[in-house]
Amino acid sequence: MPQKEPPDTEHPPLSPTPFPGCFLMSFLQRKSAQKTMWLLLGFCLLCSTVSGCATTPYVYQPALIQSPEPLLAEGEPQIARGKRRPVIDGIGWVVGIPGKVLLWDRRIDNHNISPETEATIAAYLEKNGLEQVKVRINEYDPVGEWKRLRRNKAVGWGWRYTAGTLTALSYTLLPGRIIGGDNYNPFTNTISLYSDHPAVALHEGGHAKDFGTRKYKGTYAVAGALPVVSLWPEAIATNDALGYLRAEEDYELEEEAYQVLYPAYATYIAGAATPFLPYGDLAVKAGTVIPGHLAGRWKAREVKQEQLARHARSELQQVSATQTEPKPNQMDENSQQIQQAHFEQAARPEGQVMQTDNSVKQMQFNQAGE
Repeated sequence: MPQKEPPDTEHPPLSPTPFPGCFLMSFLQRKSAQKTMWLLLGFCLLCSTVSGCATTPYVYQPALIQSPEPLLAEGEPQIARGKRRPVIDGIGWVVGIPGKVLLWDRRIDNHNISPETEATIAAYLEKNGLEQVKVRINEYDPVGEWKRLRRNKAVGWGWRYTAGTLTALSYTLLPGRIIGGDNYNPFTNTISLYSDHPAVALHEGGHAKDFGTRKYKGTYAVAGALPVVSLWPEAIATNDALGYLRAEEDYELEEEAYQVLYPAYATYIAGAATPFLPYGDLAVKAGTVIPGHLAGRWKAREVKQEQLARHARSELQQVSATQTEPKPNQMDENSQQIQQAHFEQAARPEGQVMQTDNSVKQMQFNQAGE
């Protein structure tokens, strides 16, 4: 029988080399855990920036830096509606299902904006002096957008014909009439709405108001498109929308706004954390939007409780005011008694006058006490 060779203790056999994919999977798992941790931490920090925003004093009609050339042609309406296209809008509704699910609201990207939402954004623009802003409600007008890009001298020509051209090309080649996505284009000063939610419209109006106060609009727009930095203008627009509703005392719509704007801000955080992943990493968005929904509903509940307390105080004040007012019937009865006493005093002899005067004074004293 052949003898077995003794093991080579100086050169032990090498362990099997693992598949390179195992290293990759382990690396991605570690990175995913770190990313999730930082994502949640960032949400907690930035949520504090958004929370409580409706309590700050709201500023109407800030100092705006506008284009010297009118952006609206003579007779052109500020708000334009696209024609009804049932097939195209139906496709857009289906494409917008992920947004409806993430924000848990069927009005998101439904391509059917109600007159109430239109009236809300119209009132907002008027009260804030944003007469140069164009609002396109489910409308696709690339020619009009290219014209507005050329006329909007509030943005430097260098930014307009570089970054602004890219936004106009995106609007032309990727029509929001199909892919949805409410947005504000600072290079054309245009709001495009595809969702029938007033709070979403006010959020885009907040962007228009924010950019209207900036001197270097192009630089601000490009810097605001960078990852993480983009969260700052989004927070400003969200705060402005909530502050406007509080100033207008529209508490019912304020409740709805918290329930949709907070989760939406959570998706902005996810998008900023995963800018180079396809579709903005829907898995991360789905995970991040949950605390956004919880925070939004918590704030909406606070608004509801404040509204109930305000209503209770109003009713209590009304009841208190009713109890302190003198009764008209009682006042008329006392006046008649005093007049009768004076009449009897005039008809009686002088000996009884003193007694009558005392009776009148006693009745007047009783009336004052009542």
